[in-house]
Amino acid sequence: MSAVSFDHTGRGTVVTGSGSGIGRATARRLASEGAAVAVWDVNPTAADETVEMIRTQHGRAVAIQADVRDRESVRAARDATLASFDDAPLRYLVNNAGLVRMSSLETLTDDEWDLVLDTNLKEMFVVAQELYPEIARSGGGAIVNMSTIESEVVVSSRGYPQPHYNASKGGVKMLTKAMAVELAKYGIRVNAVAPGPIATSFIPGADWDSPEAFEFIAPRMLIPRVGQPEDVAPVISFLLSDEAGFMTGAQVPVDGGWLTR
Repeated sequence: MSAVSFDHTGRGTVVTGSGSGIGRATARRLASEGAAVAVWDVNPTAADETVEMIRTQHGRAVAIQADVRDRESVRAARDATLASFDDAPLRYLVNNAGLVRMSSLETLTDDEWDLVLDTNLKEMFVVAQELYPEIARSGGGAIVNMSTIESEVVVSSRGYPQPHYNASKGGVKMLTKAMAVELAKYGIRVNAVAPGPIATSFIPGADWDSPEAFEFIAPRMLIPRVGQPEDVAPVISFLLSDEAGFMTGAQVPVDGGWLTR
């Protein structure tokens, strides 16, 4: 862990999609800083693995299976979270769950459009709507939504963009602003993080160790390497923390300089 640390002691936290990747790194980071973390994931085995990692580090976590596209599943996960952490009031939400599908406008189907928009955008609305009253009852807190640099620019690694993915993440940016406005009266800050190329299994078939992958990203980067989930987790931790108490409605890039060029 970094030498810089933020204090989340005794604060209940939900991290969606935390069975792998950035979500897992974030859950581990927050738990190491004292948060009680509910690891939400549609894959219960992956959620259990994250919780075991946290407990090995003497952190506090519970694995909860949740399909964030489904409101009843979200409500059940919320109730299970509250029951698990009755001594750690819910203060934080990290809306991290998401997916990408590599289809062009020409080949994109209605079903795939709906899947990506529901998973990347609608789920943030559903989860936030179900959880913000609990955060408000706890005295306020913070929400961080997972965006991407592709909310700002089109990336055409295969000769075409993924228009449904771009649309969903562009929506995240504006949803974050709207939520920040509406939830301010409850003492809830809402920000977003926009990662650049991060070495996870998020993009199907991507091999971040290959020379071809680095050749594609290198001309766009100011920091000459692929990012790691552990590069993003500290920024999320900061945005949740009291140290970011004067920040809301912002989208923070963690992209190695991609958007600068």
